[in-house]
Amino acid sequence: MQKLKGKKAVITGANSGIGLATAKLFIKEGAEVIITGRNATSVEKAVEELGSNAHGIVSDAGKMDNLLTLQKEVRDIFPSIDIVFANAGIAVFKPFELIDESTYDQTMNINTKGVFFTLQQLTPLLKEGGSVVLNATILVHSGFASASVYAASKGAVLSLAKSLAVELADKNIRVNSISPGPISTPIYDKMGMDQEAIEAFANDLQQKIPLRRFGGADEVAKAALFLSSDESSFVTGSEITVAEARILISK
Repeated sequence: MQKLKGKKAVITGANSGIGLATAKLFIKEGAEVIITGRNATSVEKAVEELGSNAHGIVSDAGKMDNLLTLQKEVRDIFPSIDIVFANAGIAVFKPFELIDESTYDQTMNINTKGVFFTLQQLTPLLKEGGSVVLNATILVHSGFASASVYAASKGAVLSLAKSLAVELADKNIRVNSISPGPISTPIYDKMGMDQEAIEAFANDLQQKIPLRRFGGADEVAKAALFLSSDESSFVTGSEITVAEARILISK
C-alpha cells in the first residue's frame, strides 16, 4: 500500500541531494510533488528525472521576492497541499574568526529566514491534517569546529518547528524536524572549500562515525516519509536525528 497515495507535496531545494531523494520516494509512495530550486536548468533536469508526477518551480529561498510569490506559483499547480518539506539550505564551514557579514547574511537568509517565510507562504494552502517537515542538522546538538553560523541557523529551524507545532495544532497541522548527521550529498562541494580541504574534512568526520561511512540521502528521505505520512499522525513538535548516537557527543 502506498503511504502517500493521492497526496500533494512541496519540497524545497529538491533538485539534488536529500530533497531529490525525498521527491523520488514520495512519488514512489503515491504522491504528486512540486520541487523548488534556484537554478532553472537543475530544476528542469530533476523534474525530467522524476517523471510525470513532478512539477518544478524556480525559487530562491534566499530572496524575499521569490518567497512572496511562492504561494501563487504553488496554487497555480495545486489548489491545496498535504505536505511541505522545507529542505532548502546551504552550508559554509569556516573558522569563527573568518566569517564575514556576507557569509553570515547568506546563511541566515536561506537557512532561517527562507524557511520561515516559505512556511508562512505555504501553510495557508495546507489541508487540515497536513504535515510540515523541516530539515535541520545534528550539529545543533554537537559542537563542531567551523560550523558556528551553519549550526546557529539550523538551531533556529529546530526552535521554529517546536513553536509552529503549537501554533498550527488547532488546524490539525503537524510540524516536525529532521536532523541529519554526515550525509553524502552535493552540499559538501558548496561549502566554500577547495577539493583537498573537502576531502580532509570528510575523512576526519568519517573517522568519528562508528559505522565508518556517511549516510545516504535516501536514508534521510525515509525519515521524511514517516513524518509526512499517517504513520506519524500523533507526532508533532518532534525531531528525528538521522545519525549514530556517538555523533551527538563527538568532539
